[in-house]
Amino acid sequence: MPVNLAPPLAEKLLPIAGVTIGIASAGIKKVGRQDLTLMLLAPGSRVAGVFTQNRFCAAPVIVAKKHLSKAAPRALIINTGNANAGTGEDGLARTRQVCDAVAALLPCREPEVLPFSTGVIMEPLPADKIIAAIPAAIADCRADNWFAAANAIMTTDIVAKATSRQLEVGGKTVTITGIAKGSGMIHPNMATMLGYVATDAAVSQDALQNMVTQAADLSFNCITVDGDTSTNDSFILIATGQAGNAEITDAASADYAALAAAITDLSRELAQAIVRDGEGATKFMQIQVEGGVDRDECRKIGYAIAHSPLVKTAFFASDPNLGRILAAIGYAGVIDLNVDTLQLYLDDVLVAENGGRAASYQEADGQRIMKQAEITVRVVLNRGTANATLWTCDFSYDYVKINAEYRS
Repeated sequence: MPVNLAPPLAEKLLPIAGVTIGIASAGIKKVGRQDLTLMLLAPGSRVAGVFTQNRFCAAPVIVAKKHLSKAAPRALIINTGNANAGTGEDGLARTRQVCDAVAALLPCREPEVLPFSTGVIMEPLPADKIIAAIPAAIADCRADNWFAAANAIMTTDIVAKATSRQLEVGGKTVTITGIAKGSGMIHPNMATMLGYVATDAAVSQDALQNMVTQAADLSFNCITVDGDTSTNDSFILIATGQAGNAEITDAASADYAALAAAITDLSRELAQAIVRDGEGATKFMQIQVEGGVDRDECRKIGYAIAHSPLVKTAFFASDPNLGRILAAIGYAGVIDLNVDTLQLYLDDVLVAENGGRAASYQEADGQRIMKQAEITVRVVLNRGTANATLWTCDFSYDYVKINAEYRS
């Protein structure tokens, strides 16, 4: 089961003025499963996004990026059960067919539709099934459908991921609601597998792009489950402009800072939920690397620890075989790292210093910490002022089982 992660409550998810959502069943992978989500945006809405840097990026990513550069989106169409990645020109053509069908029914122009897919890679997208289900999704569109959408975009997730915030911006109440999906193939090089955050604040296009980039960098770019960057990662931020605040244009303004902080905080909650729901996860680990020369080297060391199968399996077994962490630090790629000056902590327990086991360390202390469901690994480099914090989970038997049977 997910680590200290409860499902969201539908009544806690706040509608966003200018956004309606419809859910339908296209039968893409399983008959009767709600696997199609349609988001309709009011005229004047602005949309910004960041996408996977996997060079084998999916057809919907290619099309969505192109459409974002050409038009103000009016609709987002999201399917699960099929990634439409590794499908070449045929995949692009099928994606465009879906966008054309949405545009014809709304009506709007094809570039005003952003497509997103998640599921099995290298399988043809069943565009005919999706197109047949679009009218039902349109008919289902309503403002309070965020909970249903959070469930509809899931693949191997056990728990839906959704949350809301409200704050005052420029004397107006501003609302933010977001959903995300992800459980495996999580090592985003920009974002999560799929994430959508919407606000009714008025924000300029440039400011919105800055906000989504900043939020991704401090949330979804700080998580890993298995070190695999998905072909379909997309993180989208929508601003409908219906809260009545003066448009936020200046990244140095107090209004920008307040809204950006709230969006980042919400995104961090969604990102951590993905790790807590990592495929087969039993432990949630926070990796803190402190005192580095720069943030890049701190993240290198943090990810080396978080990616290590030996470290992750030791955490699953609650086995304080903590030399595995030292080994990961050593191969992280920080060439001039002096291992004699760093300290390794497990929560508040000093494990290693002066190049080896700390004199004060007792195996029983390590065992006590390793049995916890949530653990902090803290590495103090003592070579600068930079810091980085990442989040990951363990590897269990279920991770292998889930991924071995993914297409079953």
